[in-house]
Amino acid sequence: MALNVLVVDDSKTMRRVIARTLGISGLPIGQVFEALNGAEALEKLAELDVDLALLDLNMPVMGGLEALERIRENDHTTELPVVVVSTEGSEPRIERVRQLAAGFVRKPFAPESLVKAIVIAIGGRAHVGA
Repeated sequence: MALNVLVVDDSKTMRRVIARTLGISGLPIGQVFEALNGAEALEKLAELDVDLALLDLNMPVMGGLEALERIRENDHTTELPVVVVSTEGSEPRIERVRQLAAGFVRKPFAPESLVKAIVIAIGGRAHVGA
């Protein structure tokens, strides 16, 4: 099963880095969609078939933490695997991410750390190298 992934980050460069990492991950990646902020991410989640969201926390319009809370409140997306990829250093905010059943990877990241967090988030629904 190919994973359709939504990459949410206000930095075009970071979206490209994440997309490249997905491409070399060995994971069965289908389509990679992009959003510039949390509000746009919620719109795309309502429209698209997404299996995984990779979400920055610090963005304009709507930050990732608010978007994650709304994802968890929505019956359609409550179980969506989410990995937060952020420079965030606030332990209370990172703990809140974990309380909302999302993984956390700090930027800058090694590709292996992002892939590991994705594998944990998807819980074996896809296999590396599949």
